[in-house]
Amino acid sequence: MKNIYRVIVSVLIITIVLLITVRTGYTGNGSIGQIYKTGDTEMKNVNTKIIESETYWKNKLSEEQFNVLRKKGTERAYTGKYYNFHKDGTYSCAGCGAELFSSTKKYDSGSGWPSFYDLANDKSVVKKRDTAYGMERNEILCATCGGHLGHVFNDGPKPTGLRYCVNSAALDFKENVECTQKTEKAVFAAGCFWGVEQKFSQVPGVVKTVVGYTGGKTVDPTYEDVCTDKTGHAEAVLVEYDPGKVSYTQLLETFWKLHNPTTLDQQGVDVGTQYRSAIYYHSDSQQRMAVESKSALEKTGKYKNKIVTEIVLAGTFYPAEEYHQKYYQKKGLSGGCGIK
Repeated sequence: MKNIYRVIVSVLIITIVLLITVRTGYTGNGSIGQIYKTGDTEMKNVNTKIIESETYWKNKLSEEQFNVLRKKGTERAYTGKYYNFHKDGTYSCAGCGAELFSSTKKYDSGSGWPSFYDLANDKSVVKKRDTAYGMERNEILCATCGGHLGHVFNDGPKPTGLRYCVNSAALDFKENVECTQKTEKAVFAAGCFWGVEQKFSQVPGVVKTVVGYTGGKTVDPTYEDVCTDKTGHAEAVLVEYDPGKVSYTQLLETFWKLHNPTTLDQQGVDVGTQYRSAIYYHSDSQQRMAVESKSALEKTGKYKNKIVTEIVLAGTFYPAEEYHQKYYQKKGLSGGCGIK
């Protein structure tokens, strides 16, 4: 009987030791690793440099940060602090402060979350296979503290072709006050502003786009006012851009490509003066470049009919209602609205 009891006790001890090893990540060399649950697979991040208890992180982080960084939560699209955010600086881990991304590698992917096409350095994050929710994805974790950041996808822009999709709650931001970004403005009307805004927002060097109304006589018009075709306003897009990354001439090229400039007060099925083709210039140089660009396009003979695009001095621009801003991105749509 004593031998049987000894065997049972030995089995229990071995079982307890194994459970402690699995749950804490004990490595056998005196260190405790941290287990990251991704889908139905537990994976140990052996590169983690900072190991702290769950209580430590709960005390250090806000509830939202803890849910994202330690519990692998996801904030709702278009709600994060750094989604529509364009200041110049560095993004770091909200948990440990490790540098992760640079604003120079950030772009508007239309996904609803902060997106970057490259890392601050190749050791900023570690990637882990994620099979949660029946999907096959690559999770990204802070290489220093193991905090969950988001996922990386293979649908980003050149030169990397990657899109690091990150939760704002997982990030902190430090502005680079020594390098203030100089931007300029341009305003274009090319039919329904939903699709026009989306196209311009995807141009590298464009830092902000706003849809609105301009060129008319009514003060503070609403969408309903403009739809009466009596305000004189056109649906337009205000484009704020970095001239060091994209030129006004390049924006003009985009403008000509995304609509038909020969249809008077019409783009596709949208008819009315609010859908007219127009360029609203802010300076003499913009006016000159717009005129030259229009003339060059006419000389190509691309269109049989006359180009009817107006080139006029920019006046007051009235931003449209919030539900119109980034409409296609919010709805997950593309093209349409007369866009070629």
